[in-house]
Amino acid sequence: MSRNVKSGLIWAFVGIMLAVMYIPIIILIIYSFTGAKALGVWSGFSFELYADLFTNESIIEAFKNSIVLAFVSSLLATILGTTAAVGIFYMRKWKKTSANFIANITMENAEIVTGVTFMMFFLVLRMPYGWVTLIIAHTMITTPYVILSVTPKLSQLNPNLYEAGLDLGASPIKSMFTVIVPQLIPGMLSGFVMAFALSFDDFIVSKFVNGSVETIPVYLYNALAKRGVDPTLRALSSIMFVAVLAVLIALNVVSARRKKVVVK
Repeated sequence: MSRNVKSGLIWAFVGIMLAVMYIPIIILIIYSFTGAKALGVWSGFSFELYADLFTNESIIEAFKNSIVLAFVSSLLATILGTTAAVGIFYMRKWKKTSANFIANITMENAEIVTGVTFMMFFLVLRMPYGWVTLIIAHTMITTPYVILSVTPKLSQLNPNLYEAGLDLGASPIKSMFTVIVPQLIPGMLSGFVMAFALSFDDFIVSKFVNGSVETIPVYLYNALAKRGVDPTLRALSSIMFVAVLAVLIALNVVSARRKKVVVK
């Protein structure tokens, strides 16, 4: 088999995979611009679903809850994850291996097991399910992803930077925050965005510990269980997809510009 044929097959495979992933989303976005109740029925171009979406108080409340929860838990996860990554990075080999293994448990564990574990944990502590339990649970499940984002940046640093700060008279804490942390900001930002997306999208863990607080995934589940498929969900899904896509594009553009500056 020639090299051109192999390259063509690879690109064909990639194209098929992308088509399978994104064609349903494109269809969903197209049909969000028609007022038809059933997906696949076109009743003319209209912003009716978007108008209904922005007047639906339940969806707006769930969206606000998801944004607040994702922002707070991601901020806490970024702080904890960055601190943990620095601590793990400077550990001795066997301690570093053990710490990384423990940190990765929540990522490798089945999410439903994690959700049940948090539910039982808060039940034993007699903590009422709600905002506090949601923030704690989301912070814990997203922190490992921040660690994964920050650790490669630590590996790229000059190992003598921290000691140089100490030699110049800075205290260990000041040396950490003025010398090391500024170098980790790209990794911290990537970790924050990843944690935000995971928190915003989480359903299983949230369902176990949310109490009366409805996030978007929980609202969608409850809405589908009670009333069936609400056509306004097409508009909501389209907005969420476009928003995430815009954030990812912006991050890639910023990252590319930073790389150009470094090269120059």
